[in-house]
Order: sequence, then structure tokens, then C-alpha cells
Amino acid sequence: MSTCFKQWKPIFAMIIVEFGFAVVNTLFKKILNGGMDQLVASTYRLAVSAIFLAPLAWFLERNVASKLTARIIFSLFISALLGGTLTQYFFLLGLEYTSTTFSCAFLNMAPIVTFILALLIRQEIVNINCKSGKAKILGTLVCLGGALILALYKGMPLINPSKSSTNEINHNKRSSLLGPIFLFAGSFVWSAWFLLQARISKDYPYQYSSTTIMSFFGAIQSAILSLIFSKNISKWIIKGGLDIFSVIFGGMVGSGFCYVVMSWCVKQKGAVFTSAFTPFNQIFAAVFDIFILHAQIRLGSILGSILVIIGMYILLWGKNKEEEIYKNSPAIEKSGQVEVNGGGERTNP
Repeated sequence: MSTCFKQWKPIFAMIIVEFGFAVVNTLFKKILNGGMDQLVASTYRLAVSAIFLAPLAWFLERNVASKLTARIIFSLFISALLGGTLTQYFFLLGLEYTSTTFSCAFLNMAPIVTFILALLIRQEIVNINCKSGKAKILGTLVCLGGALILALYKGMPLINPSKSSTNEINHNKRSSLLGPIFLFAGSFVWSAWFLLQARISKDYPYQYSSTTIMSFFGAIQSAILSLIFSKNISKWIIKGGLDIFSVIFGGMVGSGFCYVVMSWCVKQKGAVFTSAFTPFNQIFAAVFDIFILHAQIRLGSILGSILVIIGMYILLWGKNKEEEIYKNSPAIEKSGQVEVNGGGERTNP
């Protein structure tokens, strides 16, 4: 029983994380529609996360402060920039011009973009002569095809076709391409964060203190960017109970609890495993979109999302197959190759 629970614990943890993200995204969609600034929302959210996690980090990990070297602190600063400041800013920008379902569909690209980045920096190899290598390439192409459909094709509305929704008006506020561009930028820096977090989790495997420091840096970075792009002080005044609740809940759950659990899962199972649960976010978001935000679900979003999910799991199948081959073939261990499976890098002498 204990072995079974240990195996399933990361799975249950990530499902809860994606549900939490979906709730946070739905709340932030409503307050962004109400006029709240993206960087201000991100600053408050990250500040709440740091305040919420600081006592936990002090009581649970106060004895590891001596292990915080200058290199680790700098890595956490870059981690905050990638996973906190830029990811939330780009995602909130894209969320303002699209729906939560559409936005979460772009986040499904995270495992694919993570794989491509790892390939470019030579942390990942592809052997096109075996099934696993072909599956990784096929999965990448299918996922990119789904992303193009999401960005370029709307299609007919599938629910309430006669009603015009607030989300759709916001989607056309500037350009139908702006939302996907911002969301792709968010997916890119989000994927880079997974790779960096995999390295940090090996050098400093303490989720509470690392997430606290990351949130603290992220709040400062977001505040500086907000002051640079806008000097309107009135934007910093939170109006209404929903805005206050969304910021507090988003900080405690979205930027606090969820990041701690994700960091733990990256350490346990690797970056690709952790990012593979992103489609659950979209499923939850679609339900909230329909029943809470009363948004229209279009054919292009459904088709693109299906292709992205199929491509992602083809890639993951290839990586799992490759892992099985690696474990069962002693010859590979002597070949001098470098493999990365999620967060764990293996370098053979």
C-alpha cells in the first residue's frame, strides 16, 4: 500500500495543482476584464505568495540557510524572472484577449517546447532510427500543428452560437493574433523555467525556501516593470472584494502552493513528467469557462487542443520508451552519451 501510494502521490498532487491553476486563471480572467493591470496583478500575487510561504520556509527549512550560495541565489533570481514575472505577465496579457480555455491550450505546449529547448542546448538527443526517436519528432510536429490551428483558426461556436460573450469582445480588442503571440511567449519562458528548476532542485532541493525567494524576487521584478511601463498610481489601488480575493487566492494557491508542489514533483519525477499534466488545466478551465464565465467554445479551439494533447502524449510515449531502452541496455551506459529525462541529467564517462 505504501509503495502504491508513493507511486501515485505525484500524480494526485499534479492533478490538484492543475485544478488550482484553473480556478486562479478563471478568477484572474474576471478581474482583468474588470480593468485590473496585468503587472500590478502579478506583483500583488507574487508578494502574497512570498508572505504566505515565508513562515513555512522558516519553520520547515530554517536550518538550510547556510546552503544558499551566491550562485543559487542568482539562479533563483533568474528562475523568478522566467517562471514568475515573465510567465505570469505574458500569460495574463494573452488571457485578456482570449478565453481561459484557449489560454490553457497554449500551456499544453510546455512539454513540447521544453523538449525542443533541451534539444537545442544538447541536453536531449534524438535517434531517428528507433521508434522512440520517431515518436518524439512526430509528437513535436503534431503539437506544433495544433498550436497553429489554435492561433489561426477560430471555427464555428459550439455552445450558445447566438450569444456574444464578453471574452470574445476582448479577444478582438486589438488583434486576434496578439493573444496567441503573448501566450506562446509565456509558454516559452515557462518551459525554460522547467529546465532551470530541474537544475536548481538538484543543487538546492528545498521547495519552501526556494519558492519563497523566487516569489520575493518576482514581486520586485514585476513592480519595477509596472513602474517602467505605467506611472499611473491609481492602477495600484485594488477595487472590489473580487479583486482582493482573487489576488490573495492567486498568491497563496497559484504562486505559492502550486509552485511548491511543482518544484517537489520536478525533483521526484522530472520536468517533462510535471509539465505533462497541463491538459488537466485546460479541462478544468473549459468547465469554468462554460458555467462561470459563459464563454463560447469554438471548433478551432477544440481541434487545436486535441492535436496539442495528442502530440504531447506521443512525445511522452517516445521518452518513456527511450527510458525503458536505457534501463535495459547496459551498452548505452558505456556509449558516452548524455541523456536528460525531465529533471535528471545523466552523463556517462
